[in-house]
Amino acid sequence: MSTVSQQHDHILILDFGSQVTQLIARRVRESGVYCEIWPFNQADETKIKKFAPKGIILAGGPCSVLQKDAPSAPECVFEMGLPVLGICYGQQTMVKQLGGVVEAGKSREFGRAFVDVIAHSALTDGVWDEGAHEQVWMSHGDHVASLPEGFEVIAKSEGAPFAFIADTARNFYGVQFHPEVVHTPHGAELYRNFTHNVCGCKGDWTMASFREEQIAKIREQVGDKKVICGLSGGVDSSVTAILIHEAIGDQLTCIYVDTGLMRTGESEQVVDLFRNHYNIPLIHEDASERFLGGLAGVSDPEMKRKLIGSMFIDVFEDCSKRVGGAEFLAQGTLYPDVIESVSFTGGPSVTIKSHHNVGGLPDYMKLGLVEPMRELFKDEVRALGRELGMPEDFIRRHPFPGPGLAIRIPGEITDDKIEILRKADVIYLDEIRKAGLYDEIWQAFAVLLPVKTVGVMGDARTYEYVCALRAVTSTDGMTADFYPFSHEFLGKVSTRIINEVKGINRVCYDITSKPPGTIEWE
Repeated sequence: MSTVSQQHDHILILDFGSQVTQLIARRVRESGVYCEIWPFNQADETKIKKFAPKGIILAGGPCSVLQKDAPSAPECVFEMGLPVLGICYGQQTMVKQLGGVVEAGKSREFGRAFVDVIAHSALTDGVWDEGAHEQVWMSHGDHVASLPEGFEVIAKSEGAPFAFIADTARNFYGVQFHPEVVHTPHGAELYRNFTHNVCGCKGDWTMASFREEQIAKIREQVGDKKVICGLSGGVDSSVTAILIHEAIGDQLTCIYVDTGLMRTGESEQVVDLFRNHYNIPLIHEDASERFLGGLAGVSDPEMKRKLIGSMFIDVFEDCSKRVGGAEFLAQGTLYPDVIESVSFTGGPSVTIKSHHNVGGLPDYMKLGLVEPMRELFKDEVRALGRELGMPEDFIRRHPFPGPGLAIRIPGEITDDKIEILRKADVIYLDEIRKAGLYDEIWQAFAVLLPVKTVGVMGDARTYEYVCALRAVTSTDGMTADFYPFSHEFLGKVSTRIINEVKGINRVCYDITSKPPGTIEWE
């Protein structure tokens, strides 16, 4: 349940399992309105009234409303007098539950489509004109075949005669397309019309107000107790630490564990930022020998992750004892972590790979959790970092995994391999920045493969490692596409790496999307 102040308007999003539900939340928040995503089957009238939303959005989902035991919205959603917007599956279940008809489509629509706008509505006001032919993004098989009483058609497409419907008397709206994706060009404006024009939201939820409110909540939660925060060097834990320090000052001590698996200059940058720039109490623990020794001879990726996690806990616990009397642990938990921890079906989720997180601390440490970011998305954390005055180059840093370079060296890890990979990675990121591409890319890094190939350098035979380059675009890291570098760029990077990094004589570029691949190699 939200800890956001009730002085702000709320929108509730009920999730039916869509892959893009988080994008709906992002669009709503971009309009200055706070919202939360709940599994459809964990919402009842009491909970909804306590949350006090100004409107409800029914998201999409992979099921068919024609299936036996198909998910449906709580009946109270349509009886509370609140505006409701149904998206794709959300539109279909709304229509079915209110007495309309949904049928299996003879012709499906997936991808770019066009709708003809045939009537005006509060959602299209100032966005789409009557008679317009507008691009949208469709992804559906079933479609609405007959409307419930009170509804009218606002727009239609070739495969969906009721692509956009409205019951203006009850403020119920439904669209078969997905306004939240960028392929629906004016989708964000449609959402804004719903939140502001239909629901009457003020749009006053900003990072400035979030900062002020969270500082007050941290002070109330912590009182005069001590807090420890594990720094990874990434944006999430860094913003968490700086916000908490602003709230409670020297009651916070940060712990930075140098595993020996960091990128070039990373540890120095973290220590300088927190100890010298922000003057935050910091324990900098160089445990590189311990980690590299513990990983010697280990090749299995899951074993690497588990060993790193276990050693991290031991080192972190040792460091926390030096603080003495700490009663709280600060974590950079984000809203996607919270959402993904709850399955809308209630079933188990498949473990793709273990995640390294300070949250794995043993129960006997008995520390209360301070998680001020747990209601924010990644882009909102960066916005909060700017609000806190953090250096821009630090805020814009690409995500870096907890296990560090260990999972970018498939096979056994050695000091030599780490050094080779660091040098290649520096060159790769340097060229990306020089080309002005860094901010277009979600994550970019080099991987040192456990493969050697024959090469020729200076008329001499070489037998050295292969380096793979990876760069992806993404909005949240859940899905990703490879970045389409030009061959000229890749050729330049390859030449630099081979010429400047002793130990690599061949460079490849990874063009796998997620899914089917993961972003990291291990």
